[in-house]
Amino acid sequence: MIKIGDFKQEVMKLNNQVNEEMYGRGLDWQKVEIMGDKIVIIALNRRISVLKHLDNKDNLTARLMDLALLNEFKVRLKKSFEESMGLGIRSILKDYDPVNQMAGTIIITVEPVEEFLSRKNSKENNNKLY
Repeated sequence: MIKIGDFKQEVMKLNNQVNEEMYGRGLDWQKVEIMGDKIVIIALNRRISVLKHLDNKDNLTARLMDLALLNEFKVRLKKSFEESMGLGIRSILKDYDPVNQMAGTIIITVEPVEEFLSRKNSKENNNKLY
């Protein structure tokens, strides 16, 4: 049986793994909240040193690089999430605040998480009967 707490832990694990793949390090901390078909992740993510150097000298280039990295991150997170969790994603919205080094991610799923877990747990229980 998959509980909501276990689901949140798996989301944090996947989010951290994608950060490690892309940036060479994990998150300092993160928090996950679930509201129906929305998974909200707030994380402290240290600035990439190369971009930190560009922030004061060429803010536009740094921001464009941020956007490119955010887009790639969303592609990788969606693929990893759907393969691992078996829950489809409708959209991922993500932003990063380089001053405070905070990242916000909203994952919008194709169905409410609680309903997905209930259905999945029900299938598990039915399979155990046979």
